[in-house]
Amino acid sequence: MAPLDYEDVKRMVKLYGLNAEYMERFGKVYKVYTKNGEFALKQMNADQSLHFLHYVQFLYKRGYNRIVPIYSTLDGRYAILEGTSLYYLMPWLENKLRDDYSQRHHQLFRELARLHTLSVREVPVSKEERKEHFDQTTARWEKEQEALEDYIEISERTWYMSPFQLMFCTYYHEIAGAQKYALEKLKKWHEESIEETKARSVVIHGKLSIEHFLYNEEGLGFFSNFEQATSASPIHDLLPFLAKMLKTHPKQFNESVEWLGAYFRHFPFKQEETQLFLSYLAHPGAIFRVVEKYFSTPENKNEMKFVQNLQRHYWQMRNTAFIVMKMEETEQQKNQQQ
Repeated sequence: MAPLDYEDVKRMVKLYGLNAEYMERFGKVYKVYTKNGEFALKQMNADQSLHFLHYVQFLYKRGYNRIVPIYSTLDGRYAILEGTSLYYLMPWLENKLRDDYSQRHHQLFRELARLHTLSVREVPVSKEERKEHFDQTTARWEKEQEALEDYIEISERTWYMSPFQLMFCTYYHEIAGAQKYALEKLKKWHEESIEETKARSVVIHGKLSIEHFLYNEEGLGFFSNFEQATSASPIHDLLPFLAKMLKTHPKQFNESVEWLGAYFRHFPFKQEETQLFLSYLAHPGAIFRVVEKYFSTPENKNEMKFVQNLQRHYWQMRNTAFIVMKMEETEQQKNQQQ
């Protein structure tokens, strides 16, 4: 997508009845200064289509208004198509930090729960579909287990292990434990949901990030960048966010547990949803992909790069295990109270 020059931006905002006086570019967003205020002109690939506008309008109708508004042109269009790009206009939010890091995330998760609550609906899911998903996922994960066992045998037969092989063997017990736990939770999900003929679906943001939760001058938070929005399980918003956040040095993510707690207080998961969420959260698929790539790469591989990747994904697995453990404790307390 070719960037716009100043004359292009002036011409485009003219369609909204605005006269641009100055502009700044921030990636795919253009900050446009006018006598009527400051606006954000967003550029996106036309292949993404306008389906996200449907979900934004749907959420407004459901009473959810914590979305950065999308303005219409003077002739009623909510997006402008030019070449291979679409453009839409929003108010510019300064997003000044009024709260600390933890409080911003707490508000994000609380608003995400409200978004999911107001958009939730039940969709039909047959027993055959559930079983097919269970069988396919189980088969894939069990093949991963077998492959990792083969890689361990190859490493242990090696007279002088490479640094990667040594690290992999050191971590293997924990990796295998995470795989076993994920499979057990998947099995529990299937057992508890086998008689269910419906599943909950919500409008997911699709690209959840603290950078896409902006604050106005009054300190209210609004979601932006809804271009990946779709209808799906709420898990599809939570898992990618957590995977990105937990990809750091090992530490106790007590704050993250509190953020999830705020979400679940406003949008509680059903028992089978929790089992499926924990299963996917705990599964060490990223580690398997690194190990598989290492052993399938011919000679002259970048050993240091592979070791660094394995180390990072191991740290992520350890951080994830902390979240899983805390959620397990919460679930056990609930069961005892019941």
